[in-house]
Amino acid sequence: MNTHTLLKAAFCAGAMAVMAMPAAHAQDWTLNPTYGSVSLNNGFTPDPYRVNLSSGGPINVSNSIGGNCRGYVANAPDFRLNYSAGSWPLIFTVESGADTTLVINGPDGLWYCDDDGGEGLNPRLEWGSPPSGQYDIYVGTYGSATLQPSTLIITELGSSQVPAPTGPDWSMTPTYGSVTLRAGFTPDPHNVSIRSGGPYDASTAISSSCRGYIAQAPDYRLNYTAGSWPLILSVNSSADTTLVVNGPDGLWYCDDDGGEGLNPSLRWNAPPSGQYDIYVGTYGSTTTQPATLSISEISSN
Repeated sequence: MNTHTLLKAAFCAGAMAVMAMPAAHAQDWTLNPTYGSVSLNNGFTPDPYRVNLSSGGPINVSNSIGGNCRGYVANAPDFRLNYSAGSWPLIFTVESGADTTLVINGPDGLWYCDDDGGEGLNPRLEWGSPPSGQYDIYVGTYGSATLQPSTLIITELGSSQVPAPTGPDWSMTPTYGSVTLRAGFTPDPHNVSIRSGGPYDASTAISSSCRGYIAQAPDYRLNYTAGSWPLILSVNSSADTTLVVNGPDGLWYCDDDGGEGLNPSLRWNAPPSGQYDIYVGTYGSTTTQPATLSISEISSN
């Protein structure tokens, strides 16, 4: 059992001191969220899940919802979480230099609100036994309709002050860009010049079966529509490199020397469609090295 699981298993959530009540309709939770959405299952990784957004908006929820709800929010939700619950709590917090609030329409159709339950002047909402379903999330600005830079944090860990990620985070913007490819793409291979390596040891940050030192953000992202072809990711470098890939199924795939020489290669004979977040590691050293990532349906490079 890893540290993440132990922390979750040991955590006992307290009661949630919030307002839960129907609203006089103003903000509309059925609208498309401004900053996107995500589907997470209990035990999700990486934890915490972070979303950069701007808090605030024109609607004063103390009027539109009432009770102990505070802050100015937008009409549409800022973010939407579709959550499959298990045995762990579900916690929402915000990091911001401004005075922020949280307003959430839960799976039960009720509104939940908090002002200063988190760190400093930031809010925190917690479900000790969260229901599965859709959470429509608004991050408000207290006392002003002015938009403020903020970070929404979704976690199952118990600390009210959630630390910054300490390892690879596939949800970050990839350093060397992204591409959308369909089965049968040309030219094949699709090559990307990058630098391998980074500060995180994949064998401890991800799995003992993974190797190499990798960056926090993915090096490259592939959005792939599969067909009847295999999918092959490989690296060409004069350094000893590795591959670490978070696949469309949410699992991590790793290789060390499966390609040419000391370079890696990963092959899916029946690849799923979806997002592949790709890290190219440097074996045995945090030093970055020039490398070429190859995406192919024909052969490893």
